Amino acid sequence: MMDLRRDILDCIGGTSLLPLRKVAPRNSARILLKLENENPTGSMKDRMALAMIAAAEADGRLAAGGSVVEYTGGSTGVSLSLVCAVKGYPLHIVTSDAFAQEKRDHMQILGARLEIVPSESGRMTATLTRDMIEAARVIAADTGGFWTDQMNNTDQVAAYHAMAEEIWVQTGGRIDGFVQSVGTAASLRGTGEALRRHDDRIRLVAVEPAESPVLSEGRTGAHKIDGIGAGYVVPLWRADIADQIEQVSTDEAAAMAMRLAREEGLFAGTSTGANVVAALRLAESLGPDATIVTVMCDTGMKYLSRR
Repeated sequence: MMDLRRDILDCIGGTSLLPLRKVAPRNSARILLKLENENPTGSMKDRMALAMIAAAEADGRLAAGGSVVEYTGGSTGVSLSLVCAVKGYPLHIVTSDAFAQEKRDHMQILGARLEIVPSESGRMTATLTRDMIEAARVIAADTGGFWTDQMNNTDQVAAYHAMAEEIWVQTGGRIDGFVQSVGTAASLRGTGEALRRHDDRIRLVAVEPAESPVLSEGRTGAHKIDGIGAGYVVPLWRADIADQIEQVSTDEAAAMAMRLAREEGLFAGTSTGANVVAALRLAESLGPDATIVTVMCDTGMKYLSRR
């Protein structure tokens, strides 16, 4: 018998874990990268989009014939566009010209209707985030659509519990640190919670843009790392989530993304670059016997127009 999937949504999750061979210096901790680019849209956000929609279907917030509304920097929107296309829900997305054109194109190809909120010189700021959220709130109120509201939606946390279980099995339980950049904070929170159920000694490191160090310094600013650094303390963040917070600049993240492509053959976005920069710092402090896992959040194919 052929081993057939029911639909493309069955292909979400079960991604590979790959050691970095060249970027990590000799005699440092081993750094493993969770290849979330293997998900159908090339992003880890496929996991959370499916979790949010499935939970809303299960409890009646989203019924047959309903529609969906969300604000997004792009990857969540693309993932929701995929899920809604398969399940047959019209989707209205609020996004901005601050984010990669490829993501906006991908959403439209999958059938989403887009509203574009202008940015300040193509940069991510707290004001832009709040303007996008308000626009989505108005659309949901006017249309009666189900608003996934990713900044407040705890249904997505379960998706990252599942990712943590994959990591635990793939490492054979040998993991000393987990590093992840903070957008909604759900991925760090969910993955960290589940990993610490296995071993509460695992060190969790949050990553934020150095230009907007809200979590570590309470100072907001503008940056160009897609998908992270909302510019304010997001609702799903908890002060006890992370053991430490690492600041990584847009330039550092972009340079590391280029190194990953040219030295490891891994074409990723800037949030992945930020993750690896922070993981290298943790690797230096933990030493050669440690194992650190971080995340390749998405594929660099989403950012070709920015290179």
